[in-house]
Amino acid sequence: MSKNKKQIITMSIIAIVFLTLFVVWGLTAKNYRFNLSLRIPKVLGILIAAGTISVASILFQTITNNRIITPSIIGLDSLYSLVQTIVVFTFGSTSIFMVNKTVNFLVSGTLMVMLSMILFKVVLKKSKNNIFFLLLVGTVVGTLFRSMSSFMQVLIDPNEFDALQAKLFASFSLVNTKIILVSIVILIIVAFVLYKDFSKLDIMSLGREQAINLGVNYDKFSKKILIIVAILVSLSTALVGPITFLGILVVNLTYEITKTYKHSVLLIVGTLISIIALVGGQFLVERVFVFNTTISIIINFIGGIYFINLLLRESKL
Repeated sequence: MSKNKKQIITMSIIAIVFLTLFVVWGLTAKNYRFNLSLRIPKVLGILIAAGTISVASILFQTITNNRIITPSIIGLDSLYSLVQTIVVFTFGSTSIFMVNKTVNFLVSGTLMVMLSMILFKVVLKKSKNNIFFLLLVGTVVGTLFRSMSSFMQVLIDPNEFDALQAKLFASFSLVNTKIILVSIVILIIVAFVLYKDFSKLDIMSLGREQAINLGVNYDKFSKKILIIVAILVSLSTALVGPITFLGILVVNLTYEITKTYKHSVLLIVGTLISIIALVGGQFLVERVFVFNTTISIIINFIGGIYFINLLLRESKL
């Protein structure tokens, strides 16, 4: 058995143990039906978020050949915050766009994907498919969105602001099963599209010049992957909220553990690590901190420390 297969089996066992512990902890003969009705949707939400965030981050870093950036750099998290703020600012926290999770999910996800595709088409056409110019524009656009959100948040009623804050932090509480079904369908389609491109992704990790020399249509394939990344990030953000540093944490741990360039291994191990991180974080939120904090704060705190460590390590090389 190869080293990577052993790693996948080991990570799978750890993930299953964490998931089982999360689901069965505290169950009794009297409360198991009620608790399972709440925990199973949470687990499904965790699995979807873990898969989308890890896969999107790995694909994005493959295209950009940079291990210290994530798709959030193109401003999708900021756009999500702006959309939620505009909805509350314009219609109020009791409008159907906020109260109905399905409507909120569809509006947020659709706008994020549409704006991403417009940004990719305009910027890449103007810059002659320069990925790094796209990242620069995305950073500026993200800053603009954050400034607009902050301006409107200052003006809205304090009670409305409290309702808005609940949407701006990642949460797996009371996950809408209808959203989960839509998310699963989208993930199946994305997985089918990516399945045949694993070999191309392996080549893309070598860099633009090498990929072109080996027969890959770099510009066309990059646009395809960027659209998939935008769909995945929009899906995870609209489903559970933004988790900024999870992608950096998961992807770099995946590379350090696997020591391989094969995306068939990277994507699986990355998803398993992401599942462990999210399940562990949610378990801490519910059992240790008793809902006094959110999973995004825990993940961002650990991921932020890890990110600083990456920057310090890179500066020494």
